[in-house]
Amino acid sequence: MVTQLHPWSRYVALGDSFTEGIGDPEPTMPGGHRGWADRVAEVLSQGTEDFAYANLAVRGKLMHQIIDEQLEPARALRPDLITISAGGNDVIRPRTDPDEVAARFEHAIERLSRDHAAIVIFTGVDVGFSPVFRGIRGKVAIYNENLRTVAKKYDCIVADLWALGEIQDQRMWSPDRLHVNSLGHHTVARMVLDALNVENDLEPMKPEPLPTSTWRQARVEDLAWARAYLVPWVLRRIRHQSSGDLVSAKRPDAGPYSLPD
Repeated sequence: MVTQLHPWSRYVALGDSFTEGIGDPEPTMPGGHRGWADRVAEVLSQGTEDFAYANLAVRGKLMHQIIDEQLEPARALRPDLITISAGGNDVIRPRTDPDEVAARFEHAIERLSRDHAAIVIFTGVDVGFSPVFRGIRGKVAIYNENLRTVAKKYDCIVADLWALGEIQDQRMWSPDRLHVNSLGHHTVARMVLDALNVENDLEPMKPEPLPTSTWRQARVEDLAWARAYLVPWVLRRIRHQSSGDLVSAKRPDAGPYSLPD
C-alpha cells in the first residue's frame, strides 16, 4: 500500500532547456539529461501508484514556440499538475519588451487553466550575481512582477527562482553559464517540491558538494567560456538559429516514471 503524499497522478512539464534538464547530463535517461522536472517526478511517483509523467520541454524555445508546439499536446495528455517555465529566452534577447512577453505568457496560462489542473510557474533568476547578465536584471524583475500578477489572477503556484538565494552561487551553474548544473537542478527540485508542499528526503547541497574556485581560475574560465559558448550563441542569433531546432521532446507521452536499471 503506497502512502498518498500528494493529490496528483498525471504531471506534464512544459518549457525550454531549463525544464528539459540541460546542464544535468545523464546518458541513461531519456534525452540524455535528467534535470529538476525529472527529479520532481521521481519524488511524486513515490506517492501515487498510477503516477504518469511527460516532459515536452525543448531547449532554445521562445515563448511563441512553447505556446504553438507544447500547449495543446500538454492539454491532450489531461494532466492534473502542470509546470511551465517560459520567456527566459525571450527576455535575454536585446530589444524585447518584458510586458509583451508576459502578455503572451498570460495567454498560455489562460488556455492551460481551462482544464483545472494545478499550474506551477517560475519567476526568473535574480541575475545580479552574473557579470554576463546583470545588465538585464531590471528587465527580469519587470517580467517577474508581471508573472506574479498572472499567478494571482489564475491561482497558480509560484516557484520563486528570484528568491532562491542558493542558485545565485556561480558554482551551481554549468560551464556555459546559461544552465544550472546537476547541483543546481537538485536545488530547484527541492524548491519546487516545497512550493507544492510535498514532503521529500532530498538533502541540501547534494548530490555533490560545491567545488572551490580561485580568482585566477575564474578568469581563465571566463576566457574559455567566451570561446566555447558566447561566440557560438551570438552566431546563432545572427543566423536566426536555435539550439533546439532539431531536438524533440524527451518524454512526449505521459507514462510511469522510473529510474534506469
